[in-house]
Amino acid sequence: MGLEAFLGYDISGIRTFCDVAGGYGHLMCALRLANPGLRGIVLDLPEVVEDVHELWATKLGLQPRCQYVAGDTFEAVPKADAYSLKMILHAWKGKECATILSNICKAASGLARNFVFQHVVPEHNLPHFSKLFDIHTMCCGAHQDRTEAQYTSLLERVGWAPASSHYPANRQIGIMTSVLCIDCGG
Repeated sequence: MGLEAFLGYDISGIRTFCDVAGGYGHLMCALRLANPGLRGIVLDLPEVVEDVHELWATKLGLQPRCQYVAGDTFEAVPKADAYSLKMILHAWKGKECATILSNICKAASGLARNFVFQHVVPEHNLPHFSKLFDIHTMCCGAHQDRTEAQYTSLLERVGWAPASSHYPANRQIGIMTSVLCIDCGG
């Protein structure tokens, strides 16, 4: 889910792409297959990346340019030109989101890009899958799906400048792209 929202993005200028809390690397491997020159990093908890039989890069023979890094997004993230957060920010309150996004800011190289894949709640009072998903995630704890304006506010607070938003035809999940804002302290 979410890869269809990423189709059409030009990532030709990106050398190293880090999927933050990227699990077994499904998104990263799809990006690597579509962009052979791309170097990929998947950051996740030790118990995830140490399960080598489940890692997509191993299954697809992509290990030479797809590295798995054990770590904690609340501590630090690897250095890269671009980052993705797929279905991550909705799991945390604003303060925790700011910590994750700040850690990405600190590690980002050059004019890095950040791709946030999320269910985005429409601004208007329209029926939408994201509202049902929001109720579901709230039942699991502190989870909260947000409007595009709320995600934009989170990003701007820590040094990311909004660049674009894209939603596939089904609008199930969208991508909000931001760039590191040097003037904002990034």
